[in-house]
Amino acid sequence: MTPPDLSNVPVPELDEAGFMARFGHLFEHSPWVAERAYRYAPFADAAALHGAFMKVLAEAAPDDQLALLRAHPELADKVAQAEGLTEDSAKEQASAGLDRLTAEEYARFHALNRAYRDRFGFPFIICVRLHDRASIFSAMQARLGHEPETEFEAALAQVGMIVQLRMGDLAQ
Repeated sequence: MTPPDLSNVPVPELDEAGFMARFGHLFEHSPWVAERAYRYAPFADAAALHGAFMKVLAEAAPDDQLALLRAHPELADKVAQAEGLTEDSAKEQASAGLDRLTAEEYARFHALNRAYRDRFGFPFIICVRLHDRASIFSAMQARLGHEPETEFEAALAQVGMIVQLRMGDLAQ
């Protein structure tokens, strides 16, 4: 699956409350991105809106960016699944089968999640809807070798892809 082309998806003109109700959930537990993007309204289409979201994220203070990354759940985390993922995260992890792992796979994910968080200070983020279990494992192992600055940028780019897919879901 590739991210959807959003260039022909209209974005309704909404007041700020309506805008937040429609788009505030796109960034995991981080409605501040949508709040800040609203100042760029009106948007010609969903691609322009996504561009505004990414501009806000790029211009945000590093502490805000880090807080957004830390708001993401760890992949295949049984505690997060039990306590309740956001609806979007639950669907996304299920799409890659991360809710149906063997005990060995859970243990492997747990070890990689811990190693990743210890190295970078935030959870591993990948657009799981563009991957399967094997490619997620492979990406986790490969990205553990990144320099922190490189991985920070990679995680933000993955957030952008996640949001693009979530926006595509809204257009359906």
